[in-house]
Amino acid sequence: MAAGGGLSRSERKAAERVRRLREEQQRERLRQVSRILRKAAAERSAEEGRVLAESADLVTELQGRSRRREGLKRRQEEVCDDPEELRRKVRELAGAVRNAKHLVVYTGAGISTAASIPDYRGPNGVWTLLQKGRSVSAADLSEAEPTLTHMSITRLHEQKLVQHVVSQNCDGLHLRSGLPRTAISELHGNMYIEVCTSCIPNREYVRVFDVTERTALHRHHTGRTCHKCGTQLRDTIVHFGERGTLGQPLNWEAATEAASKADTILCLGSSLKVLKKYPCLWCMTKPPSRRPKLYIVNLQWTPKDDWAALKLHGKCDDVMQLLMDELGLEIPLYNRV
Repeated sequence: MAAGGGLSRSERKAAERVRRLREEQQRERLRQVSRILRKAAAERSAEEGRVLAESADLVTELQGRSRRREGLKRRQEEVCDDPEELRRKVRELAGAVRNAKHLVVYTGAGISTAASIPDYRGPNGVWTLLQKGRSVSAADLSEAEPTLTHMSITRLHEQKLVQHVVSQNCDGLHLRSGLPRTAISELHGNMYIEVCTSCIPNREYVRVFDVTERTALHRHHTGRTCHKCGTQLRDTIVHFGERGTLGQPLNWEAATEAASKADTILCLGSSLKVLKKYPCLWCMTKPPSRRPKLYIVNLQWTPKDDWAALKLHGKCDDVMQLLMDELGLEIPLYNRV
């Protein structure tokens, strides 16, 4: 024992060797139990059964890990309702749309996939491919046209069946579809709009090209200047880890006001993993009887599924075509001119 009651250097080294040996033994036991659990119960030997009985804590831990992996895998799978079930659900949705006093639509990347714009968390989504180590090709989004879903939403707004649209998309397709600026909140910005924040009110420049080519997280200057005051222009994009402060095109004030009035919310093509973090959009502080009824259209699991009055497993364009037919409304064609 060293002076002062502490361990000597040799004792510390011996204790460290013992600790590492125990950790290696635990890892080896974990690997052994994992191999045994992968076997069918009928194929395990008596010795393997004894090992499992002596390692109850490890068995519980590994089984829990397995259940979590399977649950995550199921959540990532795309599920489609059979045609008859989907039509039945759309009839129910059509009734909700007709009866709604204040319907708000929340949209995500899934409504733009038909325009060859990738989503994020689908089987071929941006995040999914990156997690698998695969490359993601850049698309010229300036050539993309609004989808059947975009045009349907615009017609529903014209018919006063939809009061407001809250979108996570930055592709500008809602505006191209003819939806008025006042009727949409683009919470994560618009890649075709750059602004001068020195001018009061902020001066907007709506472009026919992507203004974000030189911008990134915490770097928002586009390289162009305001023709009025000469200040550098900035994009309107809100990246992960940032808090959007621009009034437009984010339009948070209108989004929160619409949510507070909503008696019905229709979510189209959104995983809701980001939107769920905005409590002001869900009015969960209201008594249950006064909360808006939630309808979700998505091929994958969302964290709001258990709150939904109805979940429709289908592609957005397929569902919206059936819905517009059920409502007796014609879907306008997009005119690029």
